[in-house]
Amino acid sequence: MSGYLTLRQAEHYLDGGKRLDLARRFVEGGLGNVLRLLRKEGARGKDLEATLGLLEELLAKTGEARSVGELMALEGRAREAYYQTWEALLGEAWALKRSRRPPRDPINALLSFANTLLYTAVLAQIYQTHLDPRIGFLHEANYRRHSLNLDVAEVFKPVLADRLVFRLIRRGQVKPGHFLREGEGVFLSEAGRRLAVEEWEKTLQTTYQHPALKRAVSYRTTLRLELYKLEKHLIGEQPYVPYRLR
Repeated sequence: MSGYLTLRQAEHYLDGGKRLDLARRFVEGGLGNVLRLLRKEGARGKDLEATLGLLEELLAKTGEARSVGELMALEGRAREAYYQTWEALLGEAWALKRSRRPPRDPINALLSFANTLLYTAVLAQIYQTHLDPRIGFLHEANYRRHSLNLDVAEVFKPVLADRLVFRLIRRGQVKPGHFLREGEGVFLSEAGRRLAVEEWEKTLQTTYQHPALKRAVSYRTTLRLELYKLEKHLIGEQPYVPYRLR
């Protein structure tokens, strides 16, 4: 299975149509979960209708994309609009204008670390399958050591990483002392990283009733199940349908 699956994975990467199809599924899965998350937030009394309308429009346009580059551009526009809602969701002190290398403020430092935890968790689960972590479809495989984990993480950022950030802030768990300024960047301190990792582990261990399996599964197991779905897609057994936030 391992060698055969690697061949099929490479085939789907090299075939422009097959690669675009999978890349589209990852983007649509991620944006769909962003919409579901914001609708839940809207139920908390936040006025998010304008952003929801824009995100629905961008999600619909993913079906018209003719290249992975177009998909990435749509995803980038959608994520920018989504991040602009964070001030309303979390308060003015946590307004988000994304910066990465380095993160320029506490909210960027916290989000970047949460995303890194997610990338690492997905990669750990990939190693428990026959998938090759070096071959992604949405993210280029040519200059990264790993790219498949970045693809799968797109689906789970709003489900796991973003909600981790929301919880840490809303519960008042993150304090000014959890951040350090180094040069032009802001980073989590050792205590801040320890807090985030502890809460992240709790997140991965959290269970819910799986609608198809009819039993309780953890989010860590959910990541593995997502990869099994991808394997089935690659061998032609069943089309990949991304996880939906509940």
